[in-house]
Amino acid sequence: YTRAEVAQHRTPNDRVWVTHGTDVFDVTDFVELHPGGPDKILLAAGGALEPFWALYAVHGQPHVLELLREYKVGELSPEDAAPPPGDTEDPFAGDPPRHPALRVNSLKPFNAEPPPELLTQSFLTPNELFFTRNHLPVPTVEPGSYRLRVEGPGVRGLSLSLAELRQRFPKHEVTATLQCAGNRRSEMSRVRPVKGLAWDIGAISTARWGGARLRDVLLAAGLGDKSGEWHVCFEGLDEDASGTRYGASIPLERALSAEAEVLLAYEMNGQELPRDHGFPVRVVVPGVVGARSVKWLRSVAVSPSESPSHWQQNDYKGFCPSVDWDSVDFKAAPAIQELPVQSAITEPRPGAAVPAGELTVKGYAWSGGGREVIRVDVSLDGGRTWREAQLLPRPERGRGWAWALWELRAPVAAGARLELLCKAVDRSYNVQPDSVGAIWNLRGVLSNAWHRVPVTVTR
Repeated sequence: YTRAEVAQHRTPNDRVWVTHGTDVFDVTDFVELHPGGPDKILLAAGGALEPFWALYAVHGQPHVLELLREYKVGELSPEDAAPPPGDTEDPFAGDPPRHPALRVNSLKPFNAEPPPELLTQSFLTPNELFFTRNHLPVPTVEPGSYRLRVEGPGVRGLSLSLAELRQRFPKHEVTATLQCAGNRRSEMSRVRPVKGLAWDIGAISTARWGGARLRDVLLAAGLGDKSGEWHVCFEGLDEDASGTRYGASIPLERALSAEAEVLLAYEMNGQELPRDHGFPVRVVVPGVVGARSVKWLRSVAVSPSESPSHWQQNDYKGFCPSVDWDSVDFKAAPAIQELPVQSAITEPRPGAAVPAGELTVKGYAWSGGGREVIRVDVSLDGGRTWREAQLLPRPERGRGWAWALWELRAPVAAGARLELLCKAVDRSYNVQPDSVGAIWNLRGVLSNAWHRVPVTVTR
């Protein structure tokens, strides 16, 4: 077959054909069975699979290739067998180098977390160890040609260069912790399977962010009073092979609040943003799930509706443990914004053998919405008895946008088998639930049960 003949098969009515290498496949009967949904596989209809498979490395696994072979109907003609220029180019080839200490959960797109024992070595997470959550390839942005669009009803359209963003608006700094909704998902997957990256306890980090207040930019664009429920939608420059970009939104009320300190950030820990973390400009929404802090910011739009993005409408939502993939209705649940109270033990590690004498337990605690952590309770015996951990001094006071680091020192006897637990309490006296099973959900988000670490004391 020629590529022109393959291109005629783009809909189920005309049969859905795709190519992989030099082979041609009729995948019409598989469209409705595609795990990512029929709309995703139809993006490749009439063309090559490679540009789409390159975005998600799971497709390169042997069982996927074996399944595809069942649908083979022929081969490309010799003159069309060579792929068009760029068709097989790896969209992730331009991604930046990463620190070798990061524990990788996914290479393409890149998602990684720092080792727990490094996570709490300092209050501010070094940029190179800050957890990375990418949904798509990292875009290459030339700072000299970068423009940020600000638009929407009741807003004078703005197109701001990076220099204008720096010069026109006062620089504001805020120390804030960002946490992925899937942090500690691996614990939920041990109860029942979930869909998502198998994050341990490291999908959380803290930085000192610098940039323009979103509030200042919106007011400069002439935004006036809005009655009813309005939103601010963000869209990034990262995109997939179909041109779909990452997007998210927050309520306008939060965007305009001086106390909320929402930033259009261009600095991270006193340096320009690293590429993995949104260079040249990203949103930072303190106290809110990291999914709303859109990186590589392309546009800010005031809207009467939430972002139509997949990641706002059909992801990052929580459900009852009884909801499964046959019954889930993403439209019925609100998008996650503020996150619940959280804590975890970073040292010692699960299964560690620790010496008899004085045991030091270390960890972090944080709560969404700026609710400062006021206490962390630690148990050495599986929850039968509890001790209060010491909260380490914070570099600055103010809203509780940033985590608390804590430690507990306690004597332990040789030969003991300990089950270490921790639970945090925030200033609203919210406390973590005791078990994962009661909060399990099919996406494995909002995992904040007591953190449990078994250790053995050596003789």
